Amino acid sequence: MARKSNSQPDAPVNSVAALRGGKAAAPERPSSTKDNIKAILWTLAIFFFIRTFLFEAYRIPSGSMIPTLLVGDWLFVNKLAYGPHVPFTNINLPGYAEPERGDVVVFKSPRQIDQPDDPHPTLVKRLVAVAGDTVYMRGGLFHLNGQPQPQPDAMRENPRANGDFSIDLFQWQRAHEIRGSRFGDPAPVPTLDDWGPLVIPPDMLFMLGDNRYDSKDGRYWGLVPRENVRGRPSFVYYSYNGMDSDRALPFLTDIRWGRIGTVIR
Repeated sequence: MARKSNSQPDAPVNSVAALRGGKAAAPERPSSTKDNIKAILWTLAIFFFIRTFLFEAYRIPSGSMIPTLLVGDWLFVNKLAYGPHVPFTNINLPGYAEPERGDVVVFKSPRQIDQPDDPHPTLVKRLVAVAGDTVYMRGGLFHLNGQPQPQPDAMRENPRANGDFSIDLFQWQRAHEIRGSRFGDPAPVPTLDDWGPLVIPPDMLFMLGDNRYDSKDGRYWGLVPRENVRGRPSFVYYSYNGMDSDRALPFLTDIRWGRIGTVIR
């Protein structure tokens, strides 16, 4: 008759330990606080790298680029295209393209003397002239190197169209005016609709909004240094009616589904 053993069941044998002479493997140590902090720091570093050198989100706060961009559009801005800007420095790294006439561009504004609380806002406008170009307006029609340019739809339809006024902010133009050219002499007093001709100096750009009569643009604050360019908007990744919605929480209840994915041209 077999006798019942009083001994405890044998503990499972660790095969690796057995191969090493029977020594039990040390239990795995849980992640330390140091490891967690390191993972968080790496995540933040990757995020800031992408945001600084590759892509950044930008929200459209005004109607100056209607109908191309609407209030409440959120854009992905390609910062690599024109060369990313190194934060807290005056250094711009090389990009794979140069800003061209007709591009929609994100840039740091030249100093705006009439808004001391935010004199250098980040803006988005259309690049209409580059270094060496001659620009002027006659009757609200923009001319580039003597050729009239097509009017944006929003400019033709804007009911507030009235550009026969002049303000002190337009006086920056005097330093760049040319006289005796085939384009005619500058107006005695520059107005919103009649100014120039001006020649764009080296390393400078001239920006206008598509919605000309609802756009505070280069006519007011002047030329944009090339080094101020921050990127090129690629597409709309989110959009809601941020201007005249009658719904509560429009960013959730009044989404423009048809604009999501719109490529910006």
